[in-house]
Parts: sequence; C-alpha cells; structure tokens
Amino acid sequence: MSESSPSPATLPISTTEVDGDTFRAAMRELAGGVAVVTVGKGQDITGFTATTVSSLSTHPPRLIVCIDRSSASWLALQRYPHFGVNLLRDQEHAIANRFAGRDGVKGIARYAGGRWTTLLTGTPVLANGLATLDCEVEEMLSRYDHSIVIGRVRAVSICPGSFPLVYWQGDYHPLEPIAGTGGASLGHEA
Repeated sequence: MSESSPSPATLPISTTEVDGDTFRAAMRELAGGVAVVTVGKGQDITGFTATTVSSLSTHPPRLIVCIDRSSASWLALQRYPHFGVNLLRDQEHAIANRFAGRDGVKGIARYAGGRWTTLLTGTPVLANGLATLDCEVEEMLSRYDHSIVIGRVRAVSICPGSFPLVYWQGDYHPLEPIAGTGGASLGHEA
C-alpha cells in the first residue's frame, strides 16, 4: 500500500447482523445522484428525497425506487399509483432538503420554491429538472421496512446544461469540473 493511500478502519468481525448505524456509515461512502420522488395529485401531493433510484431495464424502460412503508409518500402511492422521479441539479440543495423533511415541511408545502408541471400521468414534476421521469407503478415488493417500487416509465423530460447534485457522506455536494480534463469530481463545501 502506498504512503498516500488511506489505511482502512478496522471494524470488529461479527457473525450476527451488522447494526444499522454501521451499515448506514458504510453506505454514506457510496456517492449517488439525488432525486426527488413526487407522488399524488391536486392538493393531495407529497414526496421524498431519494438516492435509491436505479435503472432496472431499458427494454422496456423500467426503474426502481425504494420507499419507506411508514412514510406519507408510501400511503399516497397507494391512492395514486404514479410517481415522478426528478433528478436534481447541483443548485437544488433547498429542494433536496425540503423533500428530505430536514425543515419539518410536509405534503404540498414541500413544493414551494420549485417550478412544477405535469407530463403524462398528472403527477407533479420539476419543469426544469436535469431529467424527469414520469412513471406508473408496475409492481411493489415489500421487503423489511421498505417497498421496492418498479416503475414503468411513461414520459421523460431532459434539460441538460448543469451538473447533478450528489449525496455523499451524509450531505449534498456539487460535482465540479477538473481543470483541463473534461471530467468532474465531488466538490467540497466549506
């Protein structure tokens, strides 16, 4: 191992389940794009911030999102089997925080400060999201305290032109260009 490589933290080896805090700490090292998942119609709307969004298939277009079954969003998804996946831009910390419940705002109040529209299903989606996927529920698989929701992608809107917001080590970070390479790295905020 080279001198500049960080030394791995030694954790006790266990033959039982890993505790939730240790698992959460490990998963915080996995950087992921930030999405706001919107659910509901009319005045009965809510949503949540997710980093558990993944492509399942391109033929046919399907994605997976995981949702806590004790959340208001899961209950709304029972009433309205459609949802929007809104991939956030690096400037959209406030929207990510609001939909994560960090300021205590719930339901329709989470939509304040964003420009919203609808696509095919009528679920509110960001009008200027980096990418927005309008989905209908194809299947929900209950596992532990969450449901794995398979979404049939019905419509897509793409508005490129900025970097995505990324979640890493328990906070949101912008991607920043690496000078002269054309690539990007996680930005560190002061």
